[in-house]
Amino acid sequence: MKRSIVLVAICLLGITSIIAQDRGYTVEDLMKVRRVADPQVSPDGQNLALTIGDVNLDANRVVNQIYVVAMKGGTPKRLTDGDHSATSPRWSPDGKRLAYTTSNQIWVMDSNGENKIQLTKISTGASAPVWSPDGNWIAFTSDVYPDCNDDDCNKKKDEAAEKSKVKAHVTTRLLFRHWNEWRDVKRTHVFVAATTTGAARDITPGDFDSPPYGAATGVDYAFSPDSREIAYLGNPDKVEATSTNSDIYITSVSGSQAKNITINNGGYDVGPVYTKDGKYIIYRSQATPGFEADRWRVIAYNRATGTSTELTRGFDQQVEEITLAPDGNYVYFTAGERGRAPIFRVPVGGGVPQKLLGNLFASGLQITSDGKKLVFLSSSIASPAEVYSANLDGTGLTAVTTINNDLIAQSRLSKAEDIEWTGALGTKIHGFIVKPSDFDPNKKYPLVVLIHGGPQSAWNDNWGYRWNPEVFANAGYVVFAPNPRGSTGYGQKFVNDISGDWGGKPYVDIMNGVADVLGRSPYIDRTRIGAAGASYGGYMIDWIEGHNNDPRFTFKVLVSHDGVYNLTSMYGATEELWFPEWEFKGTPWTNSAMYERWSPHKFVDNFKTPMLVIHSELDYRVPFGEGLQLFTALQRKGIDSKMLMFPDEGHWVLKPQNSQFWYHTVLDWLGKYLK
Repeated sequence: MKRSIVLVAICLLGITSIIAQDRGYTVEDLMKVRRVADPQVSPDGQNLALTIGDVNLDANRVVNQIYVVAMKGGTPKRLTDGDHSATSPRWSPDGKRLAYTTSNQIWVMDSNGENKIQLTKISTGASAPVWSPDGNWIAFTSDVYPDCNDDDCNKKKDEAAEKSKVKAHVTTRLLFRHWNEWRDVKRTHVFVAATTTGAARDITPGDFDSPPYGAATGVDYAFSPDSREIAYLGNPDKVEATSTNSDIYITSVSGSQAKNITINNGGYDVGPVYTKDGKYIIYRSQATPGFEADRWRVIAYNRATGTSTELTRGFDQQVEEITLAPDGNYVYFTAGERGRAPIFRVPVGGGVPQKLLGNLFASGLQITSDGKKLVFLSSSIASPAEVYSANLDGTGLTAVTTINNDLIAQSRLSKAEDIEWTGALGTKIHGFIVKPSDFDPNKKYPLVVLIHGGPQSAWNDNWGYRWNPEVFANAGYVVFAPNPRGSTGYGQKFVNDISGDWGGKPYVDIMNGVADVLGRSPYIDRTRIGAAGASYGGYMIDWIEGHNNDPRFTFKVLVSHDGVYNLTSMYGATEELWFPEWEFKGTPWTNSAMYERWSPHKFVDNFKTPMLVIHSELDYRVPFGEGLQLFTALQRKGIDSKMLMFPDEGHWVLKPQNSQFWYHTVLDWLGKYLK
C-alpha cells in the first residue's frame, strides 16, 4: 500500500512539473472546453434542446446536462442538474415535454424543466428514448436476459449474479464480448413504454441484439407516422462475429410477427426513418457482406410495393447521417469529403445529390418543422462544436450557440492547413498541417506525424478530445496529419485500396507525405521527426518500427497506442471477426501468407527506434496482449522503451484524469527525443 501511495505521489508531482512548463494550448485547457452535443429542434422550430458536457476531474468523468436555447440564439437555460449525467433530450410531438435519460432510466419533464417524472422503472435500465408521433409511446433499449419474459425474471437473475461469488464467463457463441464489455449473457432489445403509465413491453424478444453490435449508429428504431408500426434492426445470421448483415424489421407496436424488409441485402442496413406521408422508409445501406467500410448509400423502401431503390446511385462518398424534409420531397445528409463533412440533399425519387454547404464539418443534422432551416453541429480542428443554422439552400449560416467562443478566442489556435502530395502509384494524397499558435517561420520546429486509426476513417477538420492536434502543436511541434489509402472522403476505391495492403501503399503514402512536408517547410528540423498513432495508426507505428529505413529521413521516436502487432494472435482474440477476414482475405489458416506478410512482429530484427507502447486492459477490439508482445520485443532488443497500461479503459482513453495523464506521458516521451 505504501509503495502505491509513493508511486501516485511521484506521478502527481510529474504532472505538476509538466503543467508548470511554459506551453501554449495544453491538455488542461482542453479539459475546460464545454462539450456541446445532440441538438434537437422543438416541433414548433422556436427552440433547441441540447446537451453540454463539463469535465469533473474530481469525479474523473464528463457530466452532461440538458439545456434549452432559442433558435434565434441567446443564453441557454439549464434544465437538469446533479451528479448524474442527463442525456438524449427528445421533444414530445406537441412540444410540451422532453423525454431524456438519467440514472439509467427514461424520465419526462416539461419543456421548461419543471415536473420531472421517472417514466421507466425497468430493473435492467433504459436509454435512447424515441416518441411515437401520437405521443402515446416511447421506445427505448435495455439489455436483458433473452430467456426472460418479464422484468421480474431479469431482476432475479441480476440479483443472483450479484450475490454469487462465482464471476465466471461462460459462452457457446462468438462475439461474446464487444469493445470493452462482455456480452455473453444479455442481449440489447427494443421496448415500448406507455407514456401514461410507464409500463414497458419488449417488442424484439429472442436471443439476438437489436441493434446488432457492429450496426449500431445511434438510435436505430423509428415509429411509423400513424404510430402503429415500428422499424428496428436485427441480424438473422447465426455467427454474428463474421457477419455484417444488419437487417431492418418492421412490427406492430402491439407486437405482431416481425417482417424483414431488407432480407435480400447481406450488408449493413441502418437508421430507418419513415417519410411523413408513410409511403417510404428511408435508410442507409452497405451492399457488400462482411465489409464494414463499404460505401454507405441512401435507400428508399416503398411500403406499398415492398421494393427498395437507391437514391444516391453514382455518389462516390459515404453517407453519414440522414434527415427528411417535412414536405417529404428531399433527403438531406452529410458525407465525408476531403477532411470535411458537407451537407447534401437528394430527391426522394432519386437523382444527383446537390451540395448545399461545403467548407465545414457538419453532424447531428436536423430540419425545422417549417422546412426552412437546417440545424446542425459544426467544428474545426481550431474550434469546438457549436450549433449552427442555415437556410435550406445553404445560405445564411448562423451560430445558434457560442458556448466556447470566449475560451477559444483566448487561445488563438491556428487553423488547419490543407496539404496535398503524390503518394504510391502517382495518386494524389491529402492531409493537414497544424502549427503552434505562436508559430514563427524563422524558427526550427520538430515534426510530429499523427496517423489515424480505422483504418477506414480520416483526419478531419473537426474538434476532438483524443489526439487533439492543437495540444500537440502547442507543445512546440508542427503536426502533420496525413490521410493515406483507406481514408474516407476520397472515393470508395481509395477506401478499398488498403484492404490486403496494410503496410504497402498506405506506408508509401505517409512516407512520401513526410518527405513532401520536409521539402516545402524550411521551418522544420529534419533531424527531429517523430510519429504516433492508435489502432490502425498504432499498427502503422509498429510497421514503421520495422521499416524505419527511408533514405530521405528517419523517425527518432515513436508512440504506439492500441496498435495491432501480431496479426495471427490479434485474429484469435479480437471480437468482430468479419474485420480481419475482410482485410486479410481469410483466416490465418486459410491465408497465412498475407497475415505473415503484413504482420509487424515478423520484422523485429529491424527494430531500433525508441518507442512508447500504450494499451488498455479493457480493449477487446485490439486486446492488450498486442501491446505486451510489442513491449517485450523492444525490451529484449535493448531498445529504449516504455509501456503505459490502463486497467480501466477500453480502446479509447475516456476518463479525464487518465486522458490528462496520457497526454503528458506521450508529450514527455516525444520531448525526450525531439526537444
